[in-house]
Amino acid sequence: MDFVSDALFDGRKFRCLTIVDNWSREYLAIVAGQSLKGTDVVSVLEQIWHDRGLIPQRIQTDNGSEFISKEMDRWAYDHKVTMDYSGPGKPTDNPFVESFNGSFRDECLNAHWFLSLEDAAEKIEAWRHEYNHYRPHSSLNDLTPVEYIQKFNKEHATLIPLPGASSSKRMFSKGSKMMRKMTRKTSIQMKKRKT
Repeated sequence: MDFVSDALFDGRKFRCLTIVDNWSREYLAIVAGQSLKGTDVVSVLEQIWHDRGLIPQRIQTDNGSEFISKEMDRWAYDHKVTMDYSGPGKPTDNPFVESFNGSFRDECLNAHWFLSLEDAAEKIEAWRHEYNHYRPHSSLNDLTPVEYIQKFNKEHATLIPLPGASSSKRMFSKGSKMMRKMTRKTSIQMKKRKT
């Protein structure tokens, strides 16, 4: 998770909270706002949990006030999420999100003129959808993030889909050998949603 700053056409500043799954390279959320706080970060994580059934086991962030807030600390504690903070002034501690944010800035923020926060949110969501569904990555064997997830789901019977969920809404079985292997590799690992 990280923040990226930009401005509307009239110079008013806004920020975007970006949440990337380092394993699948999927942008799980990009939320624009003028005053995003720890409670907003928690709300976005709760929305991902509600919509997708995903709770990270570990979240890698910088030491921004939103990420070290009491609300975020409480949420992480309640959901048994490990917070992995970058060292001060060390963006290289979180290289995946920095790389993704560079692409986001170059291909979306710098390419559009935003008339309002609503306009920004609409254009950003369209870019996120295109990025996840139509943009292949060499690190994913030239598959898009959504294709990579779907392929993984087909190949690994240890995945347990949410009732009524599409194949892109996945969950992992806690005892899965693949799950244990993935937890060593990724920055944001998902665990089975508690019901």
